[in-house]
Amino acid sequence: MKVIKCNNYDEMSEISANLIVEDLEANPQLVLGCATGSTPIGTYKNLIKAYENKLVSFKDVTTFNLDEYVGLETTHEQSYRFFMEDNFFNHIDLNKENINFPLGSGNLDECIKKYQGELDKKVIDVQILGIGSNGHIAFNEPGTSFDSHVHTVKLDTQTREDNKRFFNNLDEVPEFAISMGIKDIMAAKKIIILANGKNKKYAVNEMLSGLKTEEFPASILMDHPDVTLIVDSEAGEDIE
Repeated sequence: MKVIKCNNYDEMSEISANLIVEDLEANPQLVLGCATGSTPIGTYKNLIKAYENKLVSFKDVTTFNLDEYVGLETTHEQSYRFFMEDNFFNHIDLNKENINFPLGSGNLDECIKKYQGELDKKVIDVQILGIGSNGHIAFNEPGTSFDSHVHTVKLDTQTREDNKRFFNNLDEVPEFAISMGIKDIMAAKKIIILANGKNKKYAVNEMLSGLKTEEFPASILMDHPDVTLIVDSEAGEDIE
């Protein structure tokens, strides 16, 4: 795992976006795995800036998102589809037909089957990841099998607490989500994992400890042949 230590969030966001721009310049038909949450927002802002400055085009890019809450319609302002459109998709020349997203409403078994089928048709070139304070990647909570594919997840109490800030109260935070499985994530050719803030320092340290366990899902990333971890000074405080 390659580690890039940054001074702050803005630097982390700029460096991660620059890496993606380099890959997009080399391959205009890039298949990009997208993450949600506060961590990648700066990365998306920099990618939008690169598009506005005519450095790159996303018209031939295909995207796959990691996860979605169960029970929220795509128009709900806290759905991850809404997040991606608001923070990224609506600001670039991405062909909407090339957007692939798990649905968290309707027949969940059919939603899982359909999304897995779309994933199986492509290979993700670059997967953006965050890391949960409990080591989850996407919504693969502690205890998730390393061999898992797209599935329904009961969200860990810690995860719901961490995400409560986006809702009015904890009761509004969905209890379930649909997520890419760990095996789906590991199938990406390249992974860029982002971590910032003191609350992610423990997770970063555990991931880098070398102890591989399903009780800490991010630990599997040490087995991937091409992972770049980009951290700010707080999350990477203990990294020498």
